[in-house]
Amino acid sequence: MQSTMFLQAVEQQRKNERKRTVMIAVFVVLLLTSFVLDIMTGPSMLDASRVINALLEFTGLPYQVDPSTQVIVINLRLPIALMAIFVGGALGIGGAEMQTLLNNPMASPYTLGMAAAAGFGAAIMLYVGSLGMNSLYAVPLGAFICCMLSACFLFALASMRHIGSGQLILAGIALLFLFQSLLSLVQFVSSPELSQQILFWLFGSLSKATWVSMAITAVVIIIGFILLMKDAWQLTALRMGEERAKSVGVNVTKLRVKTLFIVAMMTATVTSFVGIIGFIGIVAPNIAKMLVGEDQRFFLPLSFLIGAFLLSAASVLSKTIIPGALFPIGIVTAIIGVPFFFWLIIAKRGM
Repeated sequence: MQSTMFLQAVEQQRKNERKRTVMIAVFVVLLLTSFVLDIMTGPSMLDASRVINALLEFTGLPYQVDPSTQVIVINLRLPIALMAIFVGGALGIGGAEMQTLLNNPMASPYTLGMAAAAGFGAAIMLYVGSLGMNSLYAVPLGAFICCMLSACFLFALASMRHIGSGQLILAGIALLFLFQSLLSLVQFVSSPELSQQILFWLFGSLSKATWVSMAITAVVIIIGFILLMKDAWQLTALRMGEERAKSVGVNVTKLRVKTLFIVAMMTATVTSFVGIIGFIGIVAPNIAKMLVGEDQRFFLPLSFLIGAFLLSAASVLSKTIIPGALFPIGIVTAIIGVPFFFWLIIAKRGM
């Protein structure tokens, strides 16, 4: 009898894992489709065959593509399309791990003040004239430094023995309001032209993505993803509660600080290059959780894929809402994110 029940449980587990693998495969296909559409759309529309041939030629395969198409696809649109994938995936991962650590579906790098800190750092650099440096490097540097400073404050709290997830969330909310207030102060004392520059950066934009910035972002995200996947079982155990995680040998304080540091590095990197993009870090993990549960082996990759798909789709929409205009992608993610957010609230209530 017990042997039969055990075999049934094993078979059910395998069935669940197959379903989760199928969901990951579905979003891989959706992401690839959105990726191609992202490259196709723009001031000069390209058909799918020209885009695919240009990409194949870029990989070294013997496909003939006219030079103008090759320049548009490889030099202009491919870095932006890849940046959308890595930034969206990073935001999805960041939100997933924040929600895992703090056991709160509202937790994300955005709601914990890291993105607002990065925005303040960028605004300060713009206000002081980039300290004599090229603004293309100075603004991301300022955003990165301030984001890591806010993360260090959260590290210090997370390492304290009697600080729990509730206190960390409250601290993050306090940081969010603090940096938003400081940011408003910088905009208030700035000239109208400078204030407009700051505002456009805060909306979030992929338009300034280059091969260099994309490569830096990709390396940081890939390393962070690998490190988080190595701790998958510990993070899954943490979802059972801190006391249970400790009982199976998980060093909760060390895991919390390590994970927070990795998420902070990813958040600081992506925000420093593309600005503040909200809602992806909240919506993507919640959708992933509803589809595959909280087993980090599936939850983390699917959070990455959903976040990447949402931002890639938002990139397509940002170029088609007003053809030929540069529409900030952060506005599009908010427009997409709010209905998703309300849907999640209603769906969770119905469970």
